[in-house]
Amino acid sequence: MKIRVVLADDHPIYREGLARSIAEGEDFTVAGEAASAAEAVALVEAARPDLALLDISMPGGGIAAAAEIHRRFPEVRIVMLTVSEADHDVMAAMKAGAVGYVLKGVSATELLAILREIAAGHSHVSPALAARLLTAMQASGKNDAAPGVQDLTRREEDILRHVARGLSNKEVAIALGLREKTVKHYMTTILEKLRARNRVEATLIAREAWGDGT
Repeated sequence: MKIRVVLADDHPIYREGLARSIAEGEDFTVAGEAASAAEAVALVEAARPDLALLDISMPGGGIAAAAEIHRRFPEVRIVMLTVSEADHDVMAAMKAGAVGYVLKGVSATELLAILREIAAGHSHVSPALAARLLTAMQASGKNDAAPGVQDLTRREEDILRHVARGLSNKEVAIALGLREKTVKHYMTTILEKLRARNRVEATLIAREAWGDGT
């Protein structure tokens, strides 16, 4: 089954080229294109895609679109594709429900690889941006990595280590011999203990505490 993607960008030439690049992936299909936040939300409602690929700087705002899509269609995985490297944009996107933040400088091949990972349940933030995001999180005083990680039970730590390696809830469940619903329950508790808003932030905290090898 192909991965269905809707994309929203207010630059027609870029959007058309992006649509062609995605359609060239044998396991992808473009379910629709939009040029504004309102159009993006309406398109997601009509097409119910697997992924919503959104630009930040389009009419109505990509982050506002992400928040509305996440609220109404939480099963749709949201990816921001943007030129913005601003910390506040990355953090706002994650808070809005995005599970991917990709800079427009990536090649078509890289983008398709990232989208495949996200469709499989993983998350993605450019490594350089991830390091800055963690710094911004810590500077804001919202997260204190070490105490939060130390508060985890052994089972919670095992699950977080797997998540930090890029595994989806289903993959973690298989690896640890648990039900997927049980992993989701543990992840809710883990996020609360780490004061993280989503698994992307939890992954960053884990990598800061344990290193990239987790």
